[in-house]
Amino acid sequence: MNIGFDAKRLFFNGSGLGNYSRSTVSLLAKHAPENRYTLFTPKEGNRYGFEIPDNMGVITPQGIRAASGSLWRSYAMARAIRLSGVDIYHGLSNELPADIVRSGARSVVTMHDIIFVHHPELYKPVDRWLYTRKYLRSCRNADRIIAISQQTAGDLINYWHIPQEKIDIVYQGCNPAFEHAVSDKRRREVADIYKLPSRYILSVGTIEERKNLMLTVRAMVEGALDIDLVACGRHTRYADSVMEYAARNGLGSRVRMLHSVTFADLPAIYQMASAFVYPSFYEGFGIPILEALNSGVPVITSRGGVFPETGGDACIYIDPNDSEEMADALRRILYNGTVAADMVARGYAYARNFREPVIAANLTSVYKSLL
Repeated sequence: MNIGFDAKRLFFNGSGLGNYSRSTVSLLAKHAPENRYTLFTPKEGNRYGFEIPDNMGVITPQGIRAASGSLWRSYAMARAIRLSGVDIYHGLSNELPADIVRSGARSVVTMHDIIFVHHPELYKPVDRWLYTRKYLRSCRNADRIIAISQQTAGDLINYWHIPQEKIDIVYQGCNPAFEHAVSDKRRREVADIYKLPSRYILSVGTIEERKNLMLTVRAMVEGALDIDLVACGRHTRYADSVMEYAARNGLGSRVRMLHSVTFADLPAIYQMASAFVYPSFYEGFGIPILEALNSGVPVITSRGGVFPETGGDACIYIDPNDSEEMADALRRILYNGTVAADMVARGYAYARNFREPVIAANLTSVYKSLL
């Protein structure tokens, strides 16, 4: 098979959708090397450490189309797909080209979430309109839809009335770098680079209201927890409000936000943490939970939603509105070595369900069903 991918996020997104794109094409090239893979991108750029393997090519717009690469990606890619000889085109980040039906290729789209439908208050009206227009059209035009969780599949069925028989559930994994222990020397180097404290709670992800970092800071204040918090993620106005609250309550020096962490340093930052918190109100999957489980860090995340799919029996689940419950969960991990060790062991075991060979086999099964 010759499988084409929408690779814009692979080249230009350093976080969630970019990580998913890079890990997906990488694991397929490695575990299904008999296929040919083609990356379609408006232009080439920073690949965030991704090396293009021998069985993979790159196609960019040529001539006049190169001047409007984003329009080419969204509305005029069918000709390039057809000329490339691609059998299956896979939109990795919620969308397909509007003219995909004219490409001659079968099509798959991965739907990560439709949070903008479930929680419209978190999005601008113009963004909700644009996402609905593009993503719903892509779901209707696709031959198959991959949902990254049971929850996302359910949302597509319940909100957009997508036929259940059109949807396959293929879970995400995380980069294999998190599966390997980082040396003591490398840990010391990373700790020096970011001036990390000796003990800390870790949070990873865009520092926005939905991710709910404030809950952890409130738990530290109300529970009088003697430990630092390190948050790695893109800065937002919400991040400023969290820091203002921390400063007002005497934690200004103990809440640290790192907005420019390189991916190569993340495994060490995870593995040096005493606990990982992810009290998000809503996610399509929650890859940072898997990164923490693979890193041997006890995880606290939200009760309900998709989180039990991602964390299984390895996490402590809390009400994301209850700071007292968060404080209690942190105490159990920070001050009871037996609890922490048991959670780490369960985490390693559960994370095996999301390893690369399993995901590659499931994706390949979807592709073969179309041919």
